[in-house]
Amino acid sequence: MNLAERYAALDAWIDTHFDEEVRFLQELVRVPTDTPPGHNAPHAERTAELLAAFGYAAERHAVPADQVQAQGMQSITNLIVRRALGTPGAPGKTIALNSHGDVVPPGEGWTHDPYGGEVDGGCLYGRAAAVSKSDFATFTFATRALEALAAQGAALAGTVELHFTYDEEFGGELGPGWLLQQGLTKPDLVIGPGFSYQVVTAHNGCLQMEVTVHGRMAHAAIPHTGVDALQAAVALMQALYAQNIKYQSLRSSVPGITHPYLNIGRIEGGTNTNVVPGKVVMKLDRRMIPEEDPAQVEADLLRVIREVAERLPEVRIETRRLLLARSLQPLPGNAPLVAALQRHGTAVFGEEIPVSGTPLYTDARLYGERGIPVVLYGAGPRTVLESHAKRADERLVLEDLRRATKVVARTLFDVLSAAA
Repeated sequence: MNLAERYAALDAWIDTHFDEEVRFLQELVRVPTDTPPGHNAPHAERTAELLAAFGYAAERHAVPADQVQAQGMQSITNLIVRRALGTPGAPGKTIALNSHGDVVPPGEGWTHDPYGGEVDGGCLYGRAAAVSKSDFATFTFATRALEALAAQGAALAGTVELHFTYDEEFGGELGPGWLLQQGLTKPDLVIGPGFSYQVVTAHNGCLQMEVTVHGRMAHAAIPHTGVDALQAAVALMQALYAQNIKYQSLRSSVPGITHPYLNIGRIEGGTNTNVVPGKVVMKLDRRMIPEEDPAQVEADLLRVIREVAERLPEVRIETRRLLLARSLQPLPGNAPLVAALQRHGTAVFGEEIPVSGTPLYTDARLYGERGIPVVLYGAGPRTVLESHAKRADERLVLEDLRRATKVVARTLFDVLSAAA
């Protein structure tokens, strides 16, 4: 077969097995992986069972319970599937395909069962249907298609590894970070989960902090005997929101990324309606553009908090870092992946697939921090908003799943071709 015929054979295999791919994704959606609480080992076990039906032996790598609990979760078992292609021992690259199974809880407002995996109007609905259990399916079936082509005589050399992990919502240190730290994998290239209409080579970093404002409780009938922690927290929030406005003037040069921003995502405190609040706890999320220095960002945020505390001498403010996720920076070695994904994405989707950044942060950055070139590409719409990720009625357009699987399979063929 010539090159065009090999691509056509990959596409045909995926079309023939597409109903099976959809059923595979449905089964993944039907096992909850809400994080928190983060009891995710059962999903890994179910995934391993489903992979075994394809003849794929999944290595189960359970993260020690004390590490998981220290992170605020209950259980994590990360999976690795290794598929060697070509002559054993022959030189070739190792490409890891990584996606995460953990996801935020569904919340309210759903019109479809968040764990039903229902198909309606050409979309598959469910929590994590788009982000990112979809790419468990994309990557698994792209690998299967490649192996089917190899069985027909295609000359390939190298290894595909499937990395299915369960700690992205809490930063990824116990997902890809743990696999890398333990020396369980050392790929040459990585494709992480993404959407179908752009190849992502850079993303924002993220600093998350817990800020606790301590006042002094008092009876609401004699409020002057207390120190209102909530009132102090309001002053702090105003100072932080003022910083957020300033961030808009700091622009990124990366397409797809605009400017830094800060979100106060959670606040809790007080004892009762008739009690002056003695303590308020806030959780902050500060997104960092790739050009920013994380240490400087954290120092500046602490400065703002300190200045508010100095104006309120009766109040004590404590801070605790929850997460520091560095930005993903493009590495020169990603060029073969970028070129192949763009070329095949354009051919399969019938439109130009640009290279861009994303304001999200992902655990794929942990490969990049170890010098492993990584790009993000997978099944999904043009924007996070369209997918309803982290909102009610998260959904995946099934035709995007089909076409993204073809793009990834073709890309794997290009990179692992013995003639490459």
